[in-house]
Amino acid sequence: MLQKTTGRSALLKGLGVVVSIAITVAAVFVLFHALKRADFDKVLAVIRDTNPGLIALALLLVAISYLSLTFYDLFALRTIGRIDIPYLIAALASFTSYPIAHGIGAVALIAPLIRYRIYSHHGLSAFDVVNISFLTGLTFWLGNLSALGLSVLWEPSSIDMIDFLPTTDNRAAAVLLLAGVVCFLVWSWRSTGRIGTARWAVRLPSGPMVLLQIGLGIVDLGAAALAMYVLIPADMNIGLFRAIAVFIAAILLGFASHAPAGLGAFDATILIGLGDQDREEPLIAALLIFRFLYHLLPFVLALALFGAVEGWRSLRARV
Repeated sequence: MLQKTTGRSALLKGLGVVVSIAITVAAVFVLFHALKRADFDKVLAVIRDTNPGLIALALLLVAISYLSLTFYDLFALRTIGRIDIPYLIAALASFTSYPIAHGIGAVALIAPLIRYRIYSHHGLSAFDVVNISFLTGLTFWLGNLSALGLSVLWEPSSIDMIDFLPTTDNRAAAVLLLAGVVCFLVWSWRSTGRIGTARWAVRLPSGPMVLLQIGLGIVDLGAAALAMYVLIPADMNIGLFRAIAVFIAAILLGFASHAPAGLGAFDATILIGLGDQDREEPLIAALLIFRFLYHLLPFVLALALFGAVEGWRSLRARV
């Protein structure tokens, strides 16, 4: 039985590697052709001409997105019964772990390590951090699936250029996604609130907490998608729900590629889903501004904050 489990696990890991490589290769191919056609003088001109007020609005929306991320950890802490951990510690763990892990491209490895460095000073064990990582990941996926399902259900043709499926199939897929979320919500309302053995029990959120997770995930992704949307020139005539659906698909494909900050996969998906071969420069300009605001700036700030915290703790330990 152990051999079968190990073999199946190796097969799944191998399949995951193949999928990641396939996404990366496809993204590189799309980006190469898109960037080859683009006039970078026009791209720089669009960036220079972008209204500073829109950039400030996008930055505010990015801040709202990252603020909502801090509640991922807070709700996870409350779910496992650690009501003694204050919000500021949860916010510190969240804001340092997400940007750094996504920026490096090893979320499943880096994020729990950073969380452990923060939470271990407040009495949390490694298993507590694993439980928190599971619960925050659950919030991420519930929010993604709910927002993607709602946006595709509203505008089924929004991701035609990404999945190459007819509109009716996209609508059916959206219904299935939302039905899955509803089923999990109903199950969480009736479940015992934990899975695993008595010794290694993983706590699950209650029904009301799942509703909060879904709402929180939608706010997080909605704010990030709106930050991208306001940077796209209005004369490109891109609908809001189309932009949200394509943005979430780009996030998921970037996550599946395991590239740092979804580099390549995210950008290629945006260009395919929202681009116009005759006018790619404005979209590339919006992507570059968004990348700076949503990925590079938080990554640098998170690194500086985590380094300052570690340095302060090291100094206190010596004294």
